[in-house]
Amino acid sequence: MSSVGARILRTRWLVRLPIPMMRAGLGPLFGGRLMLLQHTGRKSGRPRFVALETVERPTADRVVIASGFGEKAQWYRNLLAEPHCRVWIGRIRNRPAVARVLDAAEASEVLERYRREHAKAYASLAQVIEEATGRSIQDIPYLEVQLA
Repeated sequence: MSSVGARILRTRWLVRLPIPMMRAGLGPLFGGRLMLLQHTGRKSGRPRFVALETVERPTADRVVIASGFGEKAQWYRNLLAEPHCRVWIGRIRNRPAVARVLDAAEASEVLERYRREHAKAYASLAQVIEEATGRSIQDIPYLEVQLA
């Protein structure tokens, strides 16, 4: 039986629920843990939105996120095609940004810091990602989003 977290990740309307809230300026309700990312559809060229949990925020203008569904996530594939994006996080609204995929060493360092600093959250997230996707938390891509 799947955990509640894994079922939520697989329920599209629940995952998309924060999008209109964050676009309306309610980002502070989520603290800095949730980020709204506007990316460009690689085929359509149209703006697309996804709400993502942050893994790390090393500075006010840098955010690390994970693609829990791996390389097949549409937002991830869109960022590979066009890394320029826009971000809503906390009180920041509609800020231009550029995304880049972290290399294996960088991702490993980020994940180790997260495991050390947030042991319970790490264990829970690792379980949810594995249940929802069948992949280990170490095997998913991590990206850094640099705000302009």
